[in-house]
Amino acid sequence: MPRKEKKTKRDIGKKEIRRMLYDIFSANPNEHFNYKQLAQRLGIKNMNAKQLIMTVLYEMKNDNMLSEESTGQFKFKISTVYVTGIIDLTAKGTAYLVSDECKEDVFIPQVGLNHALNGDKVKVLLYARSSRRRPEGEVVEILERKKETFVGIIQCSKQYAFLVPTGKQLPYDIFIPLNELNGAKDGEKAIVKITEWPENQKNPIGKVLQVLGTPGDNDTEMNAIMAEFELPVQFPATVEKAAKKIKDAIPEEEIKNRRDFRGITTFTIDPKDAKDFDDALSFRKLKNGNYEVGIHIADVSFYVTPDSTLDKEAYNRATSVYLVDRTIPMLPEHLSNGLCSLRPNEEKLCFSAVFELNENAEVIKQWFGRTVIKSDRRFTYEEAQAMIEGEDGDFKTEIITLNDLAQKLRAARFQNGAIAFDRIEVRFDIDEKGKPTGVYFKRSKEANKLIEEFMLLANKKVAERIGKTKEGQKAKTFVYRIHEQPNTEKLEDFGRFIAKFGYKIRTTSPRQLSSSMNKLMEDVQNRPEQNMIETLAIRTMAKAVYSTVNVGHYGLAFDYYSHFTSPIRRYPDVMTHRLLQRYLDGGRSANAEKYEEMCKHCSDMEQVASNAERASFKYKQVEFMSDKLGENFMGTISGVTQWGFYVELNDTKCEGLVSINELEGDYYEFDEENYCIVGRHHRKVYQLGDQVLVKVAKANLVARQLDFALVESESKNTTPAVTPQTPASRREKPERKFRRGRRGDAASGRKSGKGNRKKK
Repeated sequence: MPRKEKKTKRDIGKKEIRRMLYDIFSANPNEHFNYKQLAQRLGIKNMNAKQLIMTVLYEMKNDNMLSEESTGQFKFKISTVYVTGIIDLTAKGTAYLVSDECKEDVFIPQVGLNHALNGDKVKVLLYARSSRRRPEGEVVEILERKKETFVGIIQCSKQYAFLVPTGKQLPYDIFIPLNELNGAKDGEKAIVKITEWPENQKNPIGKVLQVLGTPGDNDTEMNAIMAEFELPVQFPATVEKAAKKIKDAIPEEEIKNRRDFRGITTFTIDPKDAKDFDDALSFRKLKNGNYEVGIHIADVSFYVTPDSTLDKEAYNRATSVYLVDRTIPMLPEHLSNGLCSLRPNEEKLCFSAVFELNENAEVIKQWFGRTVIKSDRRFTYEEAQAMIEGEDGDFKTEIITLNDLAQKLRAARFQNGAIAFDRIEVRFDIDEKGKPTGVYFKRSKEANKLIEEFMLLANKKVAERIGKTKEGQKAKTFVYRIHEQPNTEKLEDFGRFIAKFGYKIRTTSPRQLSSSMNKLMEDVQNRPEQNMIETLAIRTMAKAVYSTVNVGHYGLAFDYYSHFTSPIRRYPDVMTHRLLQRYLDGGRSANAEKYEEMCKHCSDMEQVASNAERASFKYKQVEFMSDKLGENFMGTISGVTQWGFYVELNDTKCEGLVSINELEGDYYEFDEENYCIVGRHHRKVYQLGDQVLVKVAKANLVARQLDFALVESESKNTTPAVTPQTPASRREKPERKFRRGRRGDAASGRKSGKGNRKKK
């Protein structure tokens, strides 16, 4: 995003615009408005923000909130006593409705859920409320089920059976008639589909779709995680057949239509365990002293044509999934590890971004188009890093020069306001049976950053090529990777928290925020609180998503950014390739509404895949600690909730819960506003960042849950006693600033446990 010292209306995000539009329409239910009138009311003059208003208007129309009286003219439609949104279930069985139509989340008691489950899209009737109470309501209609299949353990009796769901997916057991067991036996893990749910019954009725195997078995548990998030494990036979039909040989006429890079020095740099090489760099020094750098990306869109069997499967998956011990690819192996993998000494088809750079890494010329390459060498990051650090090797001069250019690109990016989130990656050593035998940490070094900077350059320049237009021209529909500015309230909460450790951030302007955030990331290096503060800092930021409405990328400080460089594992990159070629050929703008819907699907699937990856990581954490019961470890309090606090072990980063019910010597209560647990009588405080000595009490593999017992705390913190006039039990609860998640989704200080992969 451009760095403005003063906040403008351009900084407003989609959710905020939706709420402001709702306020306008609900206050004027008999009037109709077009986007220009609404922009004028909101004081918005920027064209990108006006386009965002149009997008939100049609989303509100699709959600049955507005009617389109005539083309571009919208009017309020729904009754003010009803709102729609997504159910966020809590550990107690109550829920909150998260809705763009309300400034506050709506509390829903358990009796008011009417069989709505976590993640369901529902219609809620709002109760009348006083000015001092939070909004409450009840579900009157389930508009869309988030999921209908669930994973759990089968429990059988002589007359019937139940599925006891694992994890946090369903708070009820599923009743299964014996004739619907599909061969499942007592104690086995299985996938069950809900077939009906009578209104007067607490438990739904279902049938077994698939038996996964014995709980605790590595393959059973990994497949269970995929099933829990409704991700496919195998490709359908029709998809595999379609992939194998594609011939290995490149047609000669296709080569003639492409720019030929086969005679130019080209190589790949990837992790040592990588099998799919979707990017390569070419390098040569030009006669004028400048450098030509080619970023060559596997031309997946040549092999995967629109609406084909392969394309539909790739779109449905939208992304590859990286579990701890395996990869579930977006494309069949014949493509991902074969035809589209830029293996050395093989001719490959690519889509390329080629730049002429001067010694200051400034772009002098650029070219985009389809190419044919032949990689000379495959490097691992370790091999490239060794040469950067002084060892001799093939193409050392090229790698050293590219590294120098990459460092200049990186310096310019941070000078412009980019934020550095170089997270430590926690990895497990895995034996042949999938069992974790050790933990190690990976840091991004110069070789990683070399590749990262050139991939960022390609993604940025591709987006600029289509999105950056002359004054008066309208940009054509394109797929952008956008990242909005962080929420002010979250920043204030984060600032208060880090102040307890002696750190601070400045939020007066975006530039000040980015520079102070970068300084914070430097200051926490090698400190016990490093991982926790880095995790919280990332959570303070907005989440990057895909959209046809460009608002820039705040974290990278780019006005235009797309995903172009990983089409083997990300479907949005395939979309980008197709649109770029269409426009290079002089084609008309694509349908924005269609592509926005595709962007939303890809963003949603990216989140689902991320959740599955975290679940697999959590399972391996529990498995790794399962033979260490009774052992003591030092750790840092990384999350605080109403049911206890989470502790991240300092040496392995494994995380477990110390239950509030197990804390001795006092009656402890959760102080949500200050992220701490406080003893009612002695005022002992356990808060984020405290160092504690804990014992491994329980390792539940089925629930993917570690339980710790407190041995000793280094915290000496106490708080003033609550006065008799305001006993703790009667104090009014603070406003709900964070989601009250289920166990394992702590409101504050929660972490993903998954570092960044190779590229953004």
